[in-house]
Amino acid sequence: MRVLVVGSGGREHAICWKLKQSPKVTELFCAPGNGGIAQTAKCVDVKATDVDGMVKWAKDNAMDFVVVAPDDPLALGMVDALEGAGIPAFGPRANAAIVEASKAFSKELMKKYHIPTARYETFTELDKALAYIEEQGAPIVVKADGLALGKGVVVAATVDEAKAAAREMMADKKFGESGSTVVIEECMTGPEVTVLAFADGEHVRTMPASQDHKRAFDGNRGPNTGGMGAVSPPPQYTPETARRCMDEIFLPTIRALKAEGRPFHGVIYFGLMLTPDGPRVVEYNARFGDPECQAVLSLLDSDLLDIFTACREGTLDRMDIRWKDQAACCLVLASGGYPLDYQKGYPISGLEEAGKSAVVFHAGTRLGEHGEYLTNGGRVLGVTALGGTLDQAIASAYAAAAPISFQGMHFRRDIGRAF
Repeated sequence: MRVLVVGSGGREHAICWKLKQSPKVTELFCAPGNGGIAQTAKCVDVKATDVDGMVKWAKDNAMDFVVVAPDDPLALGMVDALEGAGIPAFGPRANAAIVEASKAFSKELMKKYHIPTARYETFTELDKALAYIEEQGAPIVVKADGLALGKGVVVAATVDEAKAAAREMMADKKFGESGSTVVIEECMTGPEVTVLAFADGEHVRTMPASQDHKRAFDGNRGPNTGGMGAVSPPPQYTPETARRCMDEIFLPTIRALKAEGRPFHGVIYFGLMLTPDGPRVVEYNARFGDPECQAVLSLLDSDLLDIFTACREGTLDRMDIRWKDQAACCLVLASGGYPLDYQKGYPISGLEEAGKSAVVFHAGTRLGEHGEYLTNGGRVLGVTALGGTLDQAIASAYAAAAPISFQGMHFRRDIGRAF
């Protein structure tokens, strides 16, 4: 099969890496891809958000299957457009991807179907949002309703911080129209974990749980990022918690979306808080998390294309999905200044040495004129290693990353330990 993966980050590199292992994949393409992905798939110069351009390229080049990985093209209806053109595609249609594209929608869904989550209110007027923050006090959480590259959430320790966040989103348009509506929530406490799950509209099959580290600096300090590293599985996610989440959250969510006429086919991301009162939903995403994807797919011991096909065709319940009895750690190496201002174009050294003991997924790289790798994003690389225990996986990832260097490189030194 000729397969196209849409996207350009570390998540897409991991998906391409895993699909390349399938004997059914005869040719692999990625649009637009990046420097590292170019070693696994043929990169195509089409923007991930160019729905018409992507459909045209897929038709003109006789793609047999397309994997739409990022949130923006899913929300824009790329899967709908591909399927409408007769091209089989993996990912939710736009009316199901709204679980990520609108936090207000997802909160209403949870309220209607009694899926546990934080208490909240939704606002479209700044003065009312500010008054509510004053009334509720802090800590409190302010979320932009729409897509914001994983950065549209502020956990405010003070009332003033929360008000500033609301003003930035609603008045200053920090995230464009994504912040025109905000959701303001109670601040839940407890360990935060991610559970990614395959879904075929009716059935759901969970992957090993993982834990992302969102803050830029050690000790969970600094601004939120797209993710500075992930481990799988985290120790707090016990078998008993898993059973409770399946009964109270995972299955009820898939059934709720089906009941609403929005069957979910693809990967659904459950961001969970393990509160003293039990697990609650922090957020849904309509795709693999990044960098959770890199850690979790490293543990997959089955054919990913077969799973994607089953999700699309509604046969997931017949799949035998196997996972390695190991742990994984993905360590993100980022550009200096990320997630704020940073420079691009710096040469990267040490990749060959690192690749001897880990898989180095490229998130923000490009190829230079002489075939060298250059930095080309905020999150540059995801060094991913396995181990018999979580401690071993973490140690292996840091050891593998040691030879890698580029100007301004920074990374957290407590991935997997800052629980």
